[in-house]
Amino acid sequence: QATVYRIVQEALTNVVKHADATRARVSLEARNGALVVEVEDDGRGLDPERGNHRFGLLGMRERVELADGELRLGPGRTGGTRIWASFPDGAV
Repeated sequence: QATVYRIVQEALTNVVKHADATRARVSLEARNGALVVEVEDDGRGLDPERGNHRFGLLGMRERVELADGELRLGPGRTGGTRIWASFPDGAV
């Protein structure tokens, strides 16, 4: 539970600090024996020059991996950024 909370917290912190977004959406869903967490914004998207090496993103990746989960970062469906994490049933 704390892992999911921290992932969402860090993702929303990044939206506020970096995205210049007007909206953010958080969803949590039980899907195929896993808990799927998505945070998506309508901001400027990830900066390819900076890559995925910011401390917040690294921290999210480490937390997800420690819980045997998977983390994906990329463009949102309508622009901005989408962070997707999946945790096996019972892992969090």
